[in-house]
Amino acid sequence: MLEFWRAGGSGESTAPHAARAVEAEGWDGQVFMDSQSLARDPYALMAAWATSTERIKLATGVTNSLTRHPAVTAAAIATIHELSGGRAALGIGRGDSALAYLGFAPARLAAFERALKDLQALLSGDEVAFGASVPGGDAPRLETLSLGDRPAAARLKWLPEGLSKVPLDVAATEPKVIEMAARVAEQVTFSVGAIPERLDWAIETARAARAAAGLPDAGLSCGAQIIVVCHRDRAAALEMAASAVPPLARFQVIQGAVAGPASADDKANFEGVRRGYDMTKHDKSMATNKLIGAALTPQFVDRFAIAGAPDHCTERLVQLARRGLERVVVVGPGFYPDGDDGRLFSREVIPAVRAALA
Repeated sequence: MLEFWRAGGSGESTAPHAARAVEAEGWDGQVFMDSQSLARDPYALMAAWATSTERIKLATGVTNSLTRHPAVTAAAIATIHELSGGRAALGIGRGDSALAYLGFAPARLAAFERALKDLQALLSGDEVAFGASVPGGDAPRLETLSLGDRPAAARLKWLPEGLSKVPLDVAATEPKVIEMAARVAEQVTFSVGAIPERLDWAIETARAARAAAGLPDAGLSCGAQIIVVCHRDRAAALEMAASAVPPLARFQVIQGAVAGPASADDKANFEGVRRGYDMTKHDKSMATNKLIGAALTPQFVDRFAIAGAPDHCTERLVQLARRGLERVVVVGPGFYPDGDDGRLFSREVIPAVRAALA
């Protein structure tokens, strides 16, 4: 069955009634933005939601491997997992705004893979050698202290007996990260839009990497971040979707030319997003990306996002689920023209998709 996760932004509330309202709408999960300059701390938010809800799953959306040591990240998400009764997941990527607002680009691939493996070990209760992922900055090595004995490795000694392992969910766009996630993590969430051939490519890339590593397909859950604007006025939905596309589409070209299948129109639109995206206004994306969105072709917006009436949204999501997706992180609740009911998606589309796939 396809899971529906609600994407989090900079304004998520700690109020119990807000958490319970999202759960009551029928969402399977909520993700929390980890970007210290633009949003509240995700682990504090997840703790508030964990104690206010009973069913909904909680995940970082997404953290990175550099702003926190892997042992610190593992301890934080494992605490949420225990507090929520096993409802947490660790969403992680190479880094975006959290690093940009500290003056850094995304983590290098080798360092990212090392961090993922360390996180898997730590979340499984195993030891990780000191210095394996990130150094201690200007702090001197422990060996310089005059002690009778000292720790030899990092480990979460407090993990409760019987607590299930927190699943690792890697946000991935480029092929090398998709392949890495397929080999190391339990889950991968693609950020390639709703373009069918690009999702097919991402899923097949992951499956091929698992096959090459001698791993079964069944051991990896595939999800995707999808912009969805559900509105009975299709023109209004497409206009709003156009403004929502740039923040997600830029991941396709943040490292340069777009990878994977793309039509000439797709490539031209991706390039326009790359040239025009302003990271200094990342926290005001809906307002500042309106000009970029207006320059995108309607055909591209219609392919990259899902925008339209409930029946249209349902049909597109069912088609994507049947391609092998098990989870959709919906980027869009709240991206609606004034006066429209923002619960139209959860009220009509989620039940309709579940019924079609039952």
